[in-house]
This record gives sequence, C-alpha cells and structure tokens, in this order.
Amino acid sequence: RELLPPWLVIIAGLTGIVLLCVSTKDVPVPPLRTKYGIVLDVGPSRTILSIYQWTTIKANKTGMIRDCSSCSMQGLGISNYSESPRKVGKSLGQCLNWAQEEIPAEQHSQTPLYVGATASTGQLNPTHPILTALKSSPFDVQRAQTLSGPDEEAFNWVAVNYVLENFFKYDWRGQLVPSGKGMVGVLSVGRSSAGLTSTVEEGNQALKGVRLQLYGQTHNVHTRHCPCHGTDQLRRSLLSALIR
Repeated sequence: RELLPPWLVIIAGLTGIVLLCVSTKDVPVPPLRTKYGIVLDVGPSRTILSIYQWTTIKANKTGMIRDCSSCSMQGLGISNYSESPRKVGKSLGQCLNWAQEEIPAEQHSQTPLYVGATASTGQLNPTHPILTALKSSPFDVQRAQTLSGPDEEAFNWVAVNYVLENFFKYDWRGQLVPSGKGMVGVLSVGRSSAGLTSTVEEGNQALKGVRLQLYGQTHNVHTRHCPCHGTDQLRRSLLSALIR
C-alpha cells in the first residue's frame, strides 16, 4: 500500500491543533416552562377539581395537555347546599389546599381557575355559594359558566378522542403529525336519557352542532339525544327481568 503524502499528513495535523485551540461555548437552552390550569366541574351529585399541566409547545396552534390530576369534593353535590351555603367552603377547602400544594406557590396568582356546571345545577350567578368560597383562593378565578347540553357533550367528545390520540401522534423523529385515525363517537348515559355524540359532514345542513377548531382541523360535532334510555330505565328493566 502507498503511504499518504507528507503534505496531507501535515495539513491534517495542523487542522487538528487549530480545532483543539478554538474555544467552544455551550449555548444554554432554556427549559420549557410548565403552566397550570384548574377546572372546577360542578355537578348535581358531585364536584371535581382538576389540575392540568402543559408547556408552551403547541401542535397547529392548539395546546397539548401533559398531565392531569383531580380531587373529588367531599360531601354532597353543590345543589344540596342551597340552604346552607357556608358548608360549601368547608367541603371545597380540602381540594383547594391540595391544589395549592400541587402547584408551585410562585404560579398561584398566574394559574387560571374556571368553573363549569351542568344546566341541572342551576345558574352560576356572582352570589353563588361556590363562587363566594373561591374568593379567598390564591388562584386567578376567570369565569363561571353554565354549560349547555351540546357544549357538555362536545367537551366529552374532545376528551375521549384526545386520550385515544386520534388528533395527533408522534412519529419516529419525535415530532407531532396527524394520526390518520378517524374520530370515535361517544355515548354518554345519564339518569333519564342518553346522548350519542359524533362528527357530521361539512355540507350536512340538517344536523347542526358545535364547530371546533383543533390541531389544524375543523370538526362539526353533533349530539343525538335519546330520552328514556338512561340508567333509571335500565335499572327498571333489569329489575323487571329479575322479577319475571
């Protein structure tokens, strides 16, 4: 074999010496800041306080929830405290204290808190017992809203498809890409009725629902209500069958 030319060896050696002498500096990459949000789900039978975590990274202008934890409020549903509103603050205090421990103290004032209730709970006016109890909270109370039936079912549809990763997925490079999977329908069963929520085609004018813009795509979500198909009717049918 022929040896390398001496001039090539000299150039390679000088290049190595220069590279060793050049000072390098690591460019610090700021860590992603974790943000927090609180949702207080007020229902007629129970109340749940949920803490959500996310970062500044978004997928097609839509945020991505990184983690979620919840605390169930002790006692009865909020509608049972209409005659004794002072007990609301006591029953809610445990979950508020838990939220203050889960969220760093320096972010308490920057953490938004939303209150949502179903129509069966009643209107959330400014004098509502639960809003009065939240005034002493260190969190940023944003607004209280009574959810309509279509909005409530649409939120359930979003939650189920998000957990199933139907909106997006991670590819082999670790980047977010459309999942390519179709959206699933959601069947929610209440005490006196049931609701089937699914997407409808863009040109279908007969079915009007809630229009959602999520992860760069538009979804028209419609709920079909089925009265007399709730848990009460199921229980009666089961009891009737057992008696027969």
